[in-house]
Amino acid sequence: MITLEEMRSEALSFLKSCEEGDELDEQTAALIGLAVRASVSTLDIEGIDAYIERAFKAGATPAQVHETLVLISGLGVHTLMVGSRRVALIAQEQGLIDGSTPLDPTRKMLWARYVGEDPYWSVVEREAPGFLDALLRQSPEAFKAFFDYCAVPWKTGALPPVSKELISIAVDATTTHRYLPGMRLHLSNAVKLGVGCVAIMQALDIAAEAPDHAGIR
Repeated sequence: MITLEEMRSEALSFLKSCEEGDELDEQTAALIGLAVRASVSTLDIEGIDAYIERAFKAGATPAQVHETLVLISGLGVHTLMVGSRRVALIAQEQGLIDGSTPLDPTRKMLWARYVGEDPYWSVVEREAPGFLDALLRQSPEAFKAFFDYCAVPWKTGALPPVSKELISIAVDATTTHRYLPGMRLHLSNAVKLGVGCVAIMQALDIAAEAPDHAGIR
């Protein structure tokens, strides 16, 4: 089992050469607090309400608060990241598919359109090897939907990229999720954007405070 201590240790190891940087501002801290409570793996209703109010008091706009929700609603794609590869692997082992066949013209077009030579997707491939290929081969529709939906909060742009990466780090590191590949990916993105280790570790501290999923009535 992956523990919070293991996730924190991995983050510290990654950040060894990172500058300290600034602390989280009150608004970003409030939005991270909201995100880890509104995540599908937590859904803490009282906490959601409290942190929406806290974010507004810190100066966040309704658009920024709602974009936080849109961003973290993409957490469900981790089901595809883990599951699509397992379906492909087991189906291949049982002789149900041949994963080495060339892509058909439709799938080639989708790969060129959404992945192409963008180095970002090389990082995704490193953290989730074979995911994109498995998803595309099994469902071109889901492949397209994955890219289109995940792009929404980056197109609306109410929050700066730095805030989005810090939110994503925290949500992937909550006690009820602990998705290391995502945390590593967003750690890398945040550092490239100039985020210091102090803000990142504060985001992880906020994640560690997220409650367990108590259920929804």
